[in-house]
Amino acid sequence: MRRPLLTSSHWGSFTVTVENDQVTGLNPLKTDKDPSPIGEGIIDVLDHPTRITAPMVRKSWLDKIDGKTDDSKPEQRGRDRFVAVSWQKAEQLVADELRRVIGDHGNESIFAGSYGWASAGRFHHAQSQIHRFLNCVGGYTKSVNTYSFAAAEVIVPHVIGNFRDHIYHQTSWRSVIENTELFVAFGGIPAKNGQIGQGGLGNHIQRSSMQMAADNDVSFVNISPLRQDMIDQLDAEWMPIRPNTDTAMMLALCHTLIAEDLYDKAFVDRYTTGFSPFADYVMGRTDGIEKTADWAAAITGIPAGHMINLARRMANQRTMISLSWSLTRQQYGEEPYWAGIVLAALIGQIGLPGGGFGMGYSALNAIGHNINHLEFAALPQGKNAIGQFIPVARISDMLLHPGQQFRYNGGEYSYPDIRLMYWAGGNPFHHHQDLQRMVKAWQKPETIIVHEWCWNANAKFADIVLPCTTTLERQDIAMSPRDNHVVSMDQSIAPVGQARDDYQILSGIAEQMGCVDAFTEGRDAEEWQRWLYDMSRQSLSRHGKVMPDYDTFREQGWFVLPEQDEPMVLLKDFRDDPEKHPLQTPSGRIEISSERIAGFGLDDFPGMPYWQEPDEWLGAADLGGRLHMINNQPHNKLHSQLDHGKVSVASRIHGHEPMMINPADAASRGINDGDLVHISNNRGSMICGAVLDDDIMAGVILVSTGAWYDPDFDGELSCKHGNPNVLTPDIGTSSLAQGPAAHSCLVTITPWTGGAIHITAHQPPEIEDETKYSN
Repeated sequence: MRRPLLTSSHWGSFTVTVENDQVTGLNPLKTDKDPSPIGEGIIDVLDHPTRITAPMVRKSWLDKIDGKTDDSKPEQRGRDRFVAVSWQKAEQLVADELRRVIGDHGNESIFAGSYGWASAGRFHHAQSQIHRFLNCVGGYTKSVNTYSFAAAEVIVPHVIGNFRDHIYHQTSWRSVIENTELFVAFGGIPAKNGQIGQGGLGNHIQRSSMQMAADNDVSFVNISPLRQDMIDQLDAEWMPIRPNTDTAMMLALCHTLIAEDLYDKAFVDRYTTGFSPFADYVMGRTDGIEKTADWAAAITGIPAGHMINLARRMANQRTMISLSWSLTRQQYGEEPYWAGIVLAALIGQIGLPGGGFGMGYSALNAIGHNINHLEFAALPQGKNAIGQFIPVARISDMLLHPGQQFRYNGGEYSYPDIRLMYWAGGNPFHHHQDLQRMVKAWQKPETIIVHEWCWNANAKFADIVLPCTTTLERQDIAMSPRDNHVVSMDQSIAPVGQARDDYQILSGIAEQMGCVDAFTEGRDAEEWQRWLYDMSRQSLSRHGKVMPDYDTFREQGWFVLPEQDEPMVLLKDFRDDPEKHPLQTPSGRIEISSERIAGFGLDDFPGMPYWQEPDEWLGAADLGGRLHMINNQPHNKLHSQLDHGKVSVASRIHGHEPMMINPADAASRGINDGDLVHISNNRGSMICGAVLDDDIMAGVILVSTGAWYDPDFDGELSCKHGNPNVLTPDIGTSSLAQGPAAHSCLVTITPWTGGAIHITAHQPPEIEDETKYSN
């Protein structure tokens, strides 16, 4: 009897039920004790009207290529019609355009804007595929860092060394459960985010781990504008804090520790450097302002006595400080991570079981999993011959201001002149800020090529759209370095329409460009997967981990590797012997203040944790009745994936994205539960449906990200659907990291009186076939 069909995704692994060549059910693996419902959203959209079933070319762009006009009308991107063409023509168009751009402008004029969330499969990983292909044709301009935590990626190496190394080796929940007494979470530990695991997962552990910690008498403190950033079962103490003010609170906690002589002098002396300048700043000796709890109370909205008592508890109990990734996505988002690590250093429990700090508990399912980094093989991407790069969130700046200088991590660079963008995986109309500005930037390249399976905004704003398969339409392997489940991802159904996987698409283009042998190395998709598995098997065997052979694995379908014997503790080796295991910092120690950063001479970022007022926050002098908008990760989808699926659609209010608002703020504006509201600022406007809830502090609203961008081209609304990134500022965190600062956003809210709105986000553009076009 054949085993059940299997698949894996970023939100779980499943057996697949197929009836009459249609997927009718996804059932979680038996190992998953807290499965996510997100995956159910794919079933009804595999053949949805938004499915892209053939290669498509924007009509005005094709008119220019065919000599019918000399203007490709880039301003029509997003509203133009498309022409369905054959794969042969699509491959030729892409190859010809790549050759033209490379010949006329060089490879640095190509931007490969791909993000890593398109598939949980190890081989059909869109980012790896497109980067490998473009390296075969001479390279491309790349982006560095991620929208999730760019500021942390840059600041953490200056303070404690390589960020990714520490993310992979954080203190496990098991250590927290067994040793922690007080768990203080800046930004909370939202269980909804823990539904997700990059590269696939087999068992959701976050909610049960939190519960076990609470059952073992761990006390939780939730420092967030949202009560829901911790599950109710933890009975957490909620300290509602004004958004963007965590650094001020951390400095006040440090002040109490220093002023009351509660900090661990022995730890500071042996394991850190730069304490004296920081202490001078905190105690007011450098600027005349003591960073007392009273000072911070006026900034954060948290009573001074609460902060003083918390500092004393932290010093006297085994304390874990949790830093949410969301803290980085604000103006000066580098500061709360640096200040949080310094706070943990003053407490002196870094490297002890259940103590110190963590970065992103429940940001992903893997954080806190008691699994050391599993060295699975990845598709080789080759060498990029082009050294040009941009910080990931500076894409609009790059397109709008070619040649302009920018600062990044102490260096000075200039933006390239991009003529062609190639996007495979990811959706910039979801994760970038100030979308109205980005739409203008999107008119600058001569050609935009996209691999997509559905008509989201990224596809609608492209010139050439190549239809790709979903994970249910191809074979792959789920092997995540931070999850111990290895799952055979079966092809459950045939590709819809003319869809092809990214490897097949790029192989066809490589054939046209004469580099197919370099790209494929003579392997088909199955042979590459066997190679990846065999390389992974060899790698893990060197660490005493046993994987079955490839054919046995495919036959049995999945297996589970053992967890660590001992609970993982972040920086344990460093604490045990700092001379033998120094940190990758200039001093080899934790850098409380940094001479290297101070030496950069940045106007907006000094060489220590420092409080700076954001441009937009609730303490702004020109607040004028505006509210602070938080735009966090959605609970019912991954980023914008499956926004058109039933799980996401079920939460809509009159078809619009919900907006959570405190009842007091709603009452003062004449807003009732379920009303449509108009949200605006000087960057844009949108419509949402109001949800009144005491679980959000007054002065703050929440609109989760993920609603597909739906511009009102002929009206006044920036987005009819409710995408909050039409309102967020497109500024860098600072000139150090240049990360996204989406959470620094003030808005005006009024009841909507304009009547019903025709939402087209989940509708395809107008399409004509090639025969009609040719005639």
